[in-house]
Amino acid sequence: MHGIAEEIAANGRSWGGRLLDLVLPPRCLACGVIVDRQGNLCGHCWQELQFITPPFCRQCGYPLPHSAVLDPLCAACVAEPPSFTRMRAALRYEAAGRRLILRFKHAERIEGVASFAGWMAEAAADILAETDIVTPVPLHRWRLVKRGYNQSALLARAVARLAGRSCVPDLLERHRATASQQRLSARARRENVTAAAFRPHRRHRDRIAGARILLIDDVFTTGATLEACARVLLRAGALGVDALTLARVVRDEAHPI
Repeated sequence: MHGIAEEIAANGRSWGGRLLDLVLPPRCLACGVIVDRQGNLCGHCWQELQFITPPFCRQCGYPLPHSAVLDPLCAACVAEPPSFTRMRAALRYEAAGRRLILRFKHAERIEGVASFAGWMAEAAADILAETDIVTPVPLHRWRLVKRGYNQSALLARAVARLAGRSCVPDLLERHRATASQQRLSARARRENVTAAAFRPHRRHRDRIAGARILLIDDVFTTGATLEACARVLLRAGALGVDALTLARVVRDEAHPI
């Protein structure tokens, strides 16, 4: 049901975007200035994007100042390893990257999904090579109705299509509505998503057992949501769970888990 609703919403916006192009010029995904093509960024915002490249923690993907050893682990993963096997993100959630995602998430600027998915697929090429199922972090149905689309589901479909992998948009369901994570502390985020009670969709329980699953979300802040989803999938018999986001917060106080 969620998958169908999101597909209809995405298709409707796609046609709406084409009609809009006839009367309004395409604008930068991050700042809104006029650009040459729909879905592009202006030169200034493109230069502001900060792509995450090695060295980074081999488990959570957190950028490291230098690589002391081959495939190092960060201090946070040594102290308390997360449930997911590996996590990667394409961008730092800063400057143009932050503006781009806020417009994507809250202002219906979905025309950049193909570009976003390309960046994500490149960041997680090694993970995607071993992935059986790609699935998004789910929205509660009432939030989906209010927003009209699940931005993580749009990313999951596009990434799966690029990588030639199976996408199951409703592998998990969020059956209890919770407060927005946006202004919560790290501790409050963990408590909030625990209360969210993610669970496998009853139609797909048999697909989870023995599968390597890649979770998709838009932004990694503390990792609380991805951690909660990974635990549910592992309890349901997943062979392993990895995670991939378009961006992640990079600052010591937000270092995950």
